[in-house]
Amino acid sequence: MTSDAEGVRTLTLNRPHRKNAIDAELWDALRTALSAAGSDRTVRALVLTGADGAFCSGADIRKGVSDEHPLYRMRTLSEVTLLLHELPIPTVAKVNGVAVGAGWNLALGCDFVVASPESTFSQIFARRALSLDCGGSWLLPKLVGLQQAKRLVLLAETIDAEEAHTLNLVTWVVDVDKIDVFVDDLAARLVAGAPVALAQNKALLNENADRTLRESLAGEARAQAMNFATTDVPEAYAAFTERRPAHYTGHWAVPRTPAPKTTENT
Repeated sequence: MTSDAEGVRTLTLNRPHRKNAIDAELWDALRTALSAAGSDRTVRALVLTGADGAFCSGADIRKGVSDEHPLYRMRTLSEVTLLLHELPIPTVAKVNGVAVGAGWNLALGCDFVVASPESTFSQIFARRALSLDCGGSWLLPKLVGLQQAKRLVLLAETIDAEEAHTLNLVTWVVDVDKIDVFVDDLAARLVAGAPVALAQNKALLNENADRTLRESLAGEARAQAMNFATTDVPEAYAAFTERRPAHYTGHWAVPRTPAPKTTENT
């Protein structure tokens, strides 16, 4: 389920009878929705959440195993994971209730995770005789270190929001009656940011986790050049000087040079 408000697109996983477990149709819908959000320049931030008191209980395995080869099914999960991770806009997971397996890893794929104290989390895969998916094997060691990642994965424990916050797996824990207002305010602050700069900063942080310092510095230089080619940089300076809020558009500032006129030989 998709809704838009003032530059914020909210994607709601809407299968409450399964605690928003994701079946094949929902995986396809999520892939389409994320692709659309990434190509729509009116969308400046994205919120991913679940319906009716749950975030996502993982992939829906109650339908049984289809005749399709698992490799093809995993391609869809991988495409969704990459689309979410590489979105050029800030993303927020609003978690109220369970976030399990693939559902938890989708939340971790967002830039921020806001959870209610009642939320619970589990890398449940080992309990189902499965291994990690949706980027968990890449995300968890980076976020919590190798030993804690092994603990969460091999024991498949369920932890609460406070412990997830202590482990840096949740950005904020907010009371359930305040979480909607908190996320709305957070998304509004992100929408108010300079879109090109935010996109560049997000990409740099994502990409440079596996790069050398030399490679990271080269990437920073390229990104900064792109920022200075927008109207947002002079707008930021002007707003600072004039002591007013800045209004960012991400527009290209480099003037277009008209093509030279050609003279035909007669």
